[in-house]
Amino acid sequence: MSQINNIVISDDHPLLRSAIRQVISDGVPNINLLEASTLDETEKILGAANRIDLLLLDIHMPGMHGLTGLCFLRAEFPSVPIAIISASSDPRLIRQAVAHGASGYILKSSPVSEIREAINSLLAGEYWVPDLENNNDLKLEDSDRAARLSSLTPQQFRVLRMVSEGQLNKQIAYQLNISEATVKSHVSAILQKLGVNSRTQAVILATRLDGDISVEESI
Repeated sequence: MSQINNIVISDDHPLLRSAIRQVISDGVPNINLLEASTLDETEKILGAANRIDLLLLDIHMPGMHGLTGLCFLRAEFPSVPIAIISASSDPRLIRQAVAHGASGYILKSSPVSEIREAINSLLAGEYWVPDLENNNDLKLEDSDRAARLSSLTPQQFRVLRMVSEGQLNKQIAYQLNISEATVKSHVSAILQKLGVNSRTQAVILATRLDGDISVEESI
């Protein structure tokens, strides 16, 4: 008997999730589909499941903050293959997504047959990205930033996200159920790993992951 593949569709648009579900159900055998509409819901599903074989992740879903959400999920669930599913065909964004840990990148505008081919390839352990017209290497600054962010732990990513939202140490401590001293320790470690000297510089670096998202992305 063939193994059932567990796939999570994470997108905040119900109609789009339904469309993706239909495409997958009609063309990919032996699957069990789960759905999430926020980064927090995605984290809970991945944490509760015994095995997830593929996560299809929207960039602009609530809580994602661009590629920061991808980095966070890669750090917390390193064994789960993650494919970005996006409307943006910006070659630089695609290369950045792969550099930050994505196993694939699927365009929402792709033909149904291509989306199914991509998902089957990803389930087989292969990488999948669309053909790029401008397939230049990542800029040095992009590669360096990816390496620095990938060194953060899941808890450090949580703290960085909250700092980026303007929360104070006391608020972060309350939400994460840790002491303020522990928050300060995490912040110090974040600054050191990112190679910056202040919370503001760390926020700017994290915000650039959100700001790099192409304006072409509309759904």
